Amino acid sequence: MKANDAVRSLQTRLERRKRELEGQALVQSSIPIVLGGALVIPERLLAELRGEPLSQTWTADAAARARVERLAMLAVTRAEEARGNVVKDVSAQKCGWDLTVIPPVEQGKQPASRHVEVKGRAPGAETVTITSNEVHQGLNQGDKFFLALVFVGEHDAIDGPYYIYAPFERPLAWDDVSTNKSVSDLLKARNAD
Repeated sequence: MKANDAVRSLQTRLERRKRELEGQALVQSSIPIVLGGALVIPERLLAELRGEPLSQTWTADAAARARVERLAMLAVTRAEEARGNVVKDVSAQKCGWDLTVIPPVEQGKQPASRHVEVKGRAPGAETVTITSNEVHQGLNQGDKFFLALVFVGEHDAIDGPYYIYAPFERPLAWDDVSTNKSVSDLLKARNAD
């Protein structure tokens, strides 16, 4: 008896589903009615039309950003090597800093290495983005960690590096991936030491 009830229930459900599918097949879309619109103008284009220098605007061009970062890393590497330090590029390891700087031996002892996070920016940039991993490493490493700002202008003109010691005061919220820091505030902190 239970098998017959189950069969009837399944047949009823099957017929109901067939009717639903037939109803869905008859659905027709109507003519769309436009209620609004938007015009999206790239910020870089507006800046160019206003006559602002292009080097002061943010760029979505990945190649240009990579060039600025590469030149900034090179500037810090050269500055450190001029001080007699050995520099290792660890940026590909995503460890929270870009360069490990190993000072020369002093009085028979090897001083502790330093970790430098390099941020390359265009002159006039107002902010720099810091990842949660960089903040975490900076807080954990204390005096061993430095932030280096390098400004890369037109024709690869380099201004910097500017070192910021103890650049972070507190960790980011647990759900923050990154934060933007004011370039002028970072440079003021550098001037305070």
